[in-house]
Amino acid sequence: MAIENPSREEIKNILKKAKRIAVVGLSNNPERTSYMVSEAMQKAGYEIIPVNPKADEILGVKAVPSLKDIQGHVDIVDVFRRSEYLPQIAKEFDEIDADVFWAQLGIENEEAYQFLKQKGYTVVMNRCIKVEHALTK
Repeated sequence: MAIENPSREEIKNILKKAKRIAVVGLSNNPERTSYMVSEAMQKAGYEIIPVNPKADEILGVKAVPSLKDIQGHVDIVDVFRRSEYLPQIAKEFDEIDADVFWAQLGIENEEAYQFLKQKGYTVVMNRCIKVEHALTK
């Protein structure tokens, strides 16, 4: 079974509803895509939670080592890690009961996708959240 993303309309609704985005693999290097995308989403009004065990603070926000260290509800988990890490991140995602699992452009993993879909989660893969957000304007 192939990976099937929500429709553009569904993605628009996800982004309208969401307030908190946990970014797994968010780099504290302003040259990295994860930093630029997260900064743009932060400027658009989203609360960004950096998930990076090697950083103390990114974009002025205290970083957490893992998804399980986040206090309160998370609307979207946005992943900037290589595809082979997705199954592990998907299991952690399931433990925190966030709403939407989002893997950035160029990142997808069928094992993680199947695991999350079987549990009834909304999954977006191989899409850039910043681009999708710009399309919702």
